[in-house]
Amino acid sequence: MEGLAGIVVADFTRYLPGPFASRELLERGARVVRVEAPDGDPLRNVAPGWDAALNAGKESVVWDLERDPELGRTLCERADVVLEGFRPGVAERLGIGATDMPASVVYCSITGFGANDGRAGHDLNYEGWAGLLADTAPSLPPLPIADLAGGALYAVVEILAALLDRARTGHGRHIVVSMTHNAHRLAAHRLYGEPERALTGGLACYRIYECADGRFLTVTPVEPKFWQRLCELIERTDLIERQYEGDQAALAGELEEVFLTRPLGDWLALFEGQDVMAGPVATLSEAAERLELSPPSKPPPRLGEHTAPWRDSIEG
Repeated sequence: MEGLAGIVVADFTRYLPGPFASRELLERGARVVRVEAPDGDPLRNVAPGWDAALNAGKESVVWDLERDPELGRTLCERADVVLEGFRPGVAERLGIGATDMPASVVYCSITGFGANDGRAGHDLNYEGWAGLLADTAPSLPPLPIADLAGGALYAVVEILAALLDRARTGHGRHIVVSMTHNAHRLAAHRLYGEPERALTGGLACYRIYECADGRFLTVTPVEPKFWQRLCELIERTDLIERQYEGDQAALAGELEEVFLTRPLGDWLALFEGQDVMAGPVATLSEAAERLELSPPSKPPPRLGEHTAPWRDSIEG
């Protein structure tokens, strides 16, 4: 997709939320310049797989504050979008705060708790503060939801909206994204009485069941017609009327016994082509193969690989 062709993004962020957001902008046609300290984004060493996935196709410029204190600000002046994830006050001390930008720049601050809250944290802290973990603690979530959804994807939505507005007015905007506040928004409907027990195993018809080979099957026929078809296929029509009985644990126990009688492949073969909501707990490699997804075609940039060309273009 080339909807953002010609848009330059200067990304000063590190770790996951900012790079995930700028990767999404890159895939929609933007040119993304990673602005890194001389020792680079820690993600390069801490999680090289993430680094490759999020930063392939971007450019890398090293900003050495002692040798070239104005480089960061000059890069921002050439950008349409600036992404930063510093704690409050740091960007201003570096001379790349929102008030240092040209009026046309869309400036996005990705924060843990908001513009004026400097508490340190990581995804698990944000999810905890947001109320997302109350039903499942002490189990950990399988994905950094606050980082990726509350931070990165909300940032992309706000940036795209700001770019549309700039096309009409010529003016940019300072966006502040709070990962904690946005993570809370993902679950805030529960405050209004929406039942959520299905998501945490409270319903037998919405669970993960182990199969005979140790693999797992997802089962989600919450609508009666899909539940009926499942019961017919597993030859347990006696369970049809029990879908929403009070003792869901007992019902789930009977389903557990059924699904333990065959390996996952047999169940998938039985359900193939049938109007029933069931599927595998696939591995990531299985999912990538089935979805026909391929790894990035370009490697992530070497640290500082594009510093010289950018400095030449600025000085020229």
